[in-house]
Order: sequence, then structure tokens, then C-alpha cells
Amino acid sequence: MSEVPSRAIDVVFVVLPGVVLLDVAGPAEAFRNAASRVKGSYRLRFVAPRKAVTAAVGLELASLEPLPAHLAPGTILVLTGLAGAGVDPQAPATRRVILWLRERARPALLLCVCAGSVLAAHAGLLAGRECTTHHAHIEELRRVEPRARVLDNRIFVEDGTVFTSAGVTAGLDLALHVIGVQQGPRIAAEIARDLVVYLRRAGTDPALSPWVMHRNHLHPAVHRVQDAVARNPAASWSAAELSAVACTSARNLSRLFAEHARCSPLDYVQLIRFVFAKQLVMLSRLDLEHVAARSGFQSAQHLRRVWSRWEAQPPSAFRSRGPFVSAGGA
Repeated sequence: MSEVPSRAIDVVFVVLPGVVLLDVAGPAEAFRNAASRVKGSYRLRFVAPRKAVTAAVGLELASLEPLPAHLAPGTILVLTGLAGAGVDPQAPATRRVILWLRERARPALLLCVCAGSVLAAHAGLLAGRECTTHHAHIEELRRVEPRARVLDNRIFVEDGTVFTSAGVTAGLDLALHVIGVQQGPRIAAEIARDLVVYLRRAGTDPALSPWVMHRNHLHPAVHRVQDAVARNPAASWSAAELSAVACTSARNLSRLFAEHARCSPLDYVQLIRFVFAKQLVMLSRLDLEHVAARSGFQSAQHLRRVWSRWEAQPPSAFRSRGPFVSAGGA
């Protein structure tokens, strides 16, 4: 869906003493996985105010890069969380990071995981924005940045180019969301499946992404068909073509889908076409006829009919929710 960028996007993790490892490892593993699937997409870097820091679990993280003098265009900056009751802005390492954020950090996207939101607030980066953080830091965030609108009980919040999350596993959800927008929803869904996690989305989107619905099974033939449909939703995908991919009869494939995926093969095709069409509506400027053609629907009217089956909101309702940053474009 998206083209490979000509230069890898730097994903820069800022690491402080007492860092919560999951806040780093979850998003880092998602971006690493994306880089292995889309060559040249991301390059991971880990920076800190000192060469080595000790994580909250006692593990020492060494050979860390110094805080860079500047960030390359397109950089994704990730501020990770800290263990403890709050963020001490007077701690030497923390103070250096806050000053660096104020003076030098100009990322294309800012991702704050857990108490990373509080660090961003101390640096003045959340003024006037909607944001969130781990529930233990909500009141702290409100005190540090009274100009922000702090939202409770949110997995993550998107406000322009600034993203804040509840932390720990929510940092992984946030990374998958960004990867899905920049590299396409299929890549994000494949990563979610590889990491054995649900692919959560923001706002009104369902808790479980349709790209991973009906895939909580281990049957290789059914997965093979689902992979083929996800790779090319616009193909004709008759019952005969689907059964050929599975190397079985159409009748047996229907039985396998009912048993393992809890839907029919053709219903699954329709679902994936709908999801693909919805992404094109949200992330491209194509009119509905072209969206329908690219997604495998006979016409815009056919797409609207299928859309009403899966979702109450009409396609036009998503035109205002454009992409924040895309690594390519439809």
C-alpha cells in the first residue's frame, strides 16, 4: 500500500535510569519487525544522557548513543517511561533530557510511552494538546502541564504529530498504529500476529482490528487463504480460486473456515475488501469509484452496501480523518 522510503526513518528511543523495559522493548520490537518486512523503512537508535543506564529491573543497558545535536528529517522520537511514583525533573539525567527536548529535539513524530508524557510536559511539548499517560501519572501530568487536556482511560491519544500512550503494553499498540499508517495496515497486522498481540486502534475503531479477526487459529490452509486475500483484496477470489490456494475442494474449505475462522471464505474476502477500502478512504484522495475498483468491489454503490453491513458510519464520514505522516501514498 505504501512505498518504501528512500531513506530509513530513524526511530530514536530516549533511555533514562530506571526505565521500564517493556516501554522500550515493545515499540522497539514492533519497529524492528517492520524494518525486517519493509527493507529500508526504519532504523532503531537508543540514546541517553550517559553511556550506560540501569533499567528498573536491574538490567544494565550499555553502549547507548549520546543525545544527538539534531534529529534527521522524518525522525520518530520515543520517550519511554520510568518506574516510581513520579518524574523528578531535578535528577541530573532527567534534567539533561528535558533541556535537550526544549532546545534540540524537533522530531517529525513524538511518541510518549507511559511517563514519557510527563517528560514531554516538562519540556513544554504538550501545551494546548490532548494527551494521556499511565493511570498512575495522570494527576502528575495535569499538574506539570495545566494547559494540556489530559484524557483518562485511553490506550493512546493522537494530537497532530504528538502521540501519548498509557504505557507498558499500550506503547506496543501505539507503535503498531504508527506502522499501520506509514507502512500499511497489512504490515501492522502481520507484526501483531507475529508478536501474538491484538492490533488495537484509536478513536471509534474496534478493539480488535479486522485485519486479525478470524485468525485466532492454527490451521495452515486457512491461514494460507487469508494471507493471499490480505495481499491482494481486489483479486476476483471465486470459491474455486480460494480453494485452489488452500489445495482442497471448495466444500472442504467452507467447512475448514466455519470450524477454524468462524466465518465463510467469501465473507472473509468481503471483510478484508471493506477494511482495505476504508483505509483508502482515510489515507488517500481517491474518489469512491476508484476506491471501490481498487478494493475489488463492482461499484461505489456495491461498496456502500457492504460498508453499511460492517459499519454504520458512511464512507464520507472518514474524509476528515486524514493521515498524519505517510511513508508513501495511494
